[in-house]
Amino acid sequence: MSLLPAALLSMLLATQAPAPQPTLPEILARVAEEAEVLEQNAPKALTQETLEQRALIAPPRFLPRVGKAATVTPKPQLSVREIVSEYSVGTLKESDSRNLLEFRQVISVDGRPVQSAEHARHALSLGIQSPDDRIRKRMLEDFAKHGLVDVATDYGLILLAFTKRGLEDMQLKPAGETRVGAEDALVFSWRQNSTAGGELEFFGNRAVRRPLQGMLYVRKSDGLPLRVQAWAEHPDAKRTIRDEAAVDYALSAHGFLMPASVVHRHLVDGRLWIENLYRYEPFKLFSADAEIKFTEVPETPPPPPPAPPGK
Repeated sequence: MSLLPAALLSMLLATQAPAPQPTLPEILARVAEEAEVLEQNAPKALTQETLEQRALIAPPRFLPRVGKAATVTPKPQLSVREIVSEYSVGTLKESDSRNLLEFRQVISVDGRPVQSAEHARHALSLGIQSPDDRIRKRMLEDFAKHGLVDVATDYGLILLAFTKRGLEDMQLKPAGETRVGAEDALVFSWRQNSTAGGELEFFGNRAVRRPLQGMLYVRKSDGLPLRVQAWAEHPDAKRTIRDEAAVDYALSAHGFLMPASVVHRHLVDGRLWIENLYRYEPFKLFSADAEIKFTEVPETPPPPPPAPPGK
């Protein structure tokens, strides 16, 4: 049996050898690069977001009952809602931080139209030009008007916590390997040292940010971010309150990462009370998709005057 020439054998072995796994500095550099590309391009993008919320609703405080019913504690009721919104990203006009924030305008509730997509985009343009958090709070209140409770915000942008600046304010260490979908993934635990890029909560007239911690999943072969998990616990003297989320990212048709889905859960004393599932249609860029633009919505023209009698 003839043997392969040494040069050919070496070449075959070289082609079959797996590519070297990136080092930790290379992985963090790739994650920071993807976060910064997202930061540059997200404000140019628009999509439709579908939110499905499942929530346990506590019964009213006062329910008149007699007989055996008076001794039975009423159980929470399950509420399921579906909200479709126009979704975009921007900064508050006069904010010193220039942090990117999510903006939404509802276009349908449980399949019933609320407004046209064009009107929703116009309202989004006004929101992005707002100088403070008031219009953002009103958007969340608008969600609440449709029966939603504890709406999570800005989780889709959690990758922005991993820019070079964000990594400097974060503890991060390896935490093993796993799979995300069809991809082999490396896992890293992370914890923010300050509230600067943390979770935003509204309490009455106050907006409060809390530092987050969680897990980062990157593709083993090249360090591409695949998923970010985040959670925070809230101080409460009587209960343990925890919010957690998992955000999956995918490359858009324009070559940069955007959120594909977000799963947010709100737990009280370890019991799941609210689950928000956000799904995103493919993102469109204003510069690349000519039909997507913020325009003034024309007023409805008045009806024509009635024709003279006999005409």
